[in-house]
Amino acid sequence: MANGYRDSHNYFAFQPFNESSTYAVELVRVLDDGQRVPVANGRWEGYDWNELIDWGPLRSPWHQRHAFSGVDAVLDFLDNALNWVADNTPGDTETLYFEATVTYYRNARGPYVTVIRSHERDLGDP
Repeated sequence: MANGYRDSHNYFAFQPFNESSTYAVELVRVLDDGQRVPVANGRWEGYDWNELIDWGPLRSPWHQRHAFSGVDAVLDFLDNALNWVADNTPGDTETLYFEATVTYYRNARGPYVTVIRSHERDLGDP
């Protein structure tokens, strides 16, 4: 239990008040040629972010959202979500990897910016 706050999800860590943090994500697809294509409103190549990631805290992350479990947990979940999307969008044959630029305020302090990217996808031979 002494290590509760070292984990990004704070399992077994008592916190009497929720973290009052917010975040917003700019999501882009990075193509094989390096071109960066914004994922406008979470839609691309017939896919919809909110249908793929049907979990409340990560729905429509391009709008400012409350990080109800804390920023560290949101960043961890977003990292996993980007990799899951990279692995589960076979109809998208152009995206090499997904990148999320996250702007967040931790307990009204900030803004802070961090970049998270999925693993690179195997696009096969052109």
